[in-house]
Amino acid sequence: MSQYPQDIEHLETITQDQLDAMARLHERFLEGRIGGRRATLKNTNMSGLSLSGQNMRQASFMSCAMQGMDLSATDFQEASLYACDLSYSNLNNSKFIRSDMRGARIENASLQGADLEKADLRVGGLAANGGYDSGQAVNFRGANLSGAKLAGSMASKANFSDAILSGANISNADLRGAQMEGANLTGAEIDGARLSGANMKSAILTGISLSRIRSAEIDFSAAITDENAGQSVSDLAEPLPHLIENHKLWVQNGGKSGKQLDLSNVDLREIQTLKKEKLIAIKAVNAQFLGMNLYKIELQSAVLDGSDFRNCDMEEADLRGSSFKGANLSHARLRGINATALVFGSDSSGKKFSPCNFENAKIRYADFTDAKLKNAIFRGADLSYANFSNADLQDVDFTGAILTGALFDGAQSAGAIGLVMSSPVFKIPTGKL
Repeated sequence: MSQYPQDIEHLETITQDQLDAMARLHERFLEGRIGGRRATLKNTNMSGLSLSGQNMRQASFMSCAMQGMDLSATDFQEASLYACDLSYSNLNNSKFIRSDMRGARIENASLQGADLEKADLRVGGLAANGGYDSGQAVNFRGANLSGAKLAGSMASKANFSDAILSGANISNADLRGAQMEGANLTGAEIDGARLSGANMKSAILTGISLSRIRSAEIDFSAAITDENAGQSVSDLAEPLPHLIENHKLWVQNGGKSGKQLDLSNVDLREIQTLKKEKLIAIKAVNAQFLGMNLYKIELQSAVLDGSDFRNCDMEEADLRGSSFKGANLSHARLRGINATALVFGSDSSGKKFSPCNFENAKIRYADFTDAKLKNAIFRGADLSYANFSNADLQDVDFTGAILTGALFDGAQSAGAIGLVMSSPVFKIPTGKL
């Protein structure tokens, strides 16, 4: 049996008033006052409720559904959250010092500034008879742990895939065998961390020294470091602004003069921004855009296959008719983008229909809120936990796409292929992500 509640409806449910009353009694317990009682809950659903700012030190929650809760600035020091599901919850600035979080699921939650120093994040779970078993690893997939403190934590075999750990302190933490594929550890403190056997494939490791851990049997394949991941912008044949102007001339004259811009295999991170730039019909296959500001960029009819757009701000970008096949846009901000099709030609015999193509792309935890995606192609794409709230998904092709945990609140989906929409049974706290 999994340690995570599979059917929340069959768990005992409590109300916000009941939870508040329990917190008050727990406060009296901590103060040693008459009538106090330690907060103890097992197999209980409190999803969508709030304990924000409460003192829950030494409380005991076991195998509880705590999804989408507001737990910001809550004190869980020395508390037990054994095998609880805190996915989607707001855990910003909460304290988990020396807490027991074995087997917990914290997927796609926000833990900015949280303190997990010396927390127990090892494998754990509950058996069918109510006892303990080996269970599953703690799951931080896609969670935002930027600036979090995990110094000295015991997190062997924990899953941090696609998690944001920028500026986090993981010094002296036990992360042996941890899954950190695609994780962002920019500027993280790693001194003394035990990482042997960890999977850091495609991880973002900029701003940290890898000299001490390179020999620790770690999979660094395709990891992004401070070294250029491709040709440097400074090594281009001409300065990039000149190449862009030449490209615009090529577009304006239909290819009669100027030259198409080809940034394939170029690492563009050093220029940091292409905000509002007009780059219609460029070619940039396997290029590196990681973390760049691409706000309102114009990239219509561009070929961007295999490129890395992770953590990019692409809000309100014009991507009509472009190809992102095999690209990585995980954690990208894609709110309000226009990724509809382009139609070329003036008559029925000469018209060409060019949809935006995200086939086989990785777009996990991306934000498509209010996006225009009519006729887009997502065949075989990984869209785990992507947010499509209020997006136009009419006639979109999701054949073979991975849609685990994706959100579709208010989305228009008439004519969409291969789409089965589901939403959490709780309301995500406003302003969490």
